[in-house]
Amino acid sequence: MTGRVEGKVAFITGAARGQGRSHAVRLAQEGADIIAIDICAPIRPGEETAIPASTPEDLAETADLVKGLNRRIVTAEVDVRDAAALKSAVDSGVEQLGRLDIIVANAGIGNGGNLLHETNQLDWDEMIDINLTGVWKSVKAAVPHIIAGGRGGSIILTSSVGGLKSYPMIGNYVAAKHGVVGLMRSFGVELAQHNIRVNSVHPTHVSTDMIMNEGTWKMFRPDLENPGPDDMAPICQMFHTMPVPWIDAIDVSNAVLFLASDEARYITGVTLPIDLGGCLK
Repeated sequence: MTGRVEGKVAFITGAARGQGRSHAVRLAQEGADIIAIDICAPIRPGEETAIPASTPEDLAETADLVKGLNRRIVTAEVDVRDAAALKSAVDSGVEQLGRLDIIVANAGIGNGGNLLHETNQLDWDEMIDINLTGVWKSVKAAVPHIIAGGRGGSIILTSSVGGLKSYPMIGNYVAAKHGVVGLMRSFGVELAQHNIRVNSVHPTHVSTDMIMNEGTWKMFRPDLENPGPDDMAPICQMFHTMPVPWIDAIDVSNAVLFLASDEARYITGVTLPIDLGGCLK
């Protein structure tokens, strides 16, 4: 029995860890070869953030996991804000792997904690540059290869429940993730003639380093001196209708795999929540 994306090549951003790594491994399990990129460095050079930066070692571990599945992988350390570096990485990956069929624009950051009218310019600019413009640049760099292949393809953009509804204190994030939906729909209309489908996934809280860190625990539980995940869980669960505080990266990866596969061959323009019923609240 062949895999659900057997013989295809997927370009995945933010692949050093978390959801991006999970997507790379899941698609490789089902037969895809991978072009994987990640910044592998702090977003602000020389400055530590609440969420520790990904590292070259993280990306190398992703590569080892894919190779362990007997799939090929090409990696590069690239910032999605850098259009030229993105294009170079994709061009090199396609040259080595021979084709491109799937784009998973997953790279993103989380910052917040301020009212929108009190958000500082740098936090706004970084959020839009990475979570919105970076998605556009990623597709722009890669989609010509899918078009040139003439076989159609699938593009999956990572948005958020925050791309479908609003939450306080993260207005810059909400704005960027709503923008991703606009990109998805626009690309979906323009690329349909090439049999390229474009959809977005909308996770709720995912148990990756993005939320499993001291800074996020303190943001959710400022009333406690040394909060941990167990202290954050009841707050997260309040966002959902199902009695679960967060999902795992694999839950998003399974949705990405479905949208990338021929099982979804006529599905385009869809906003797919993986949200424990968060959109119902």
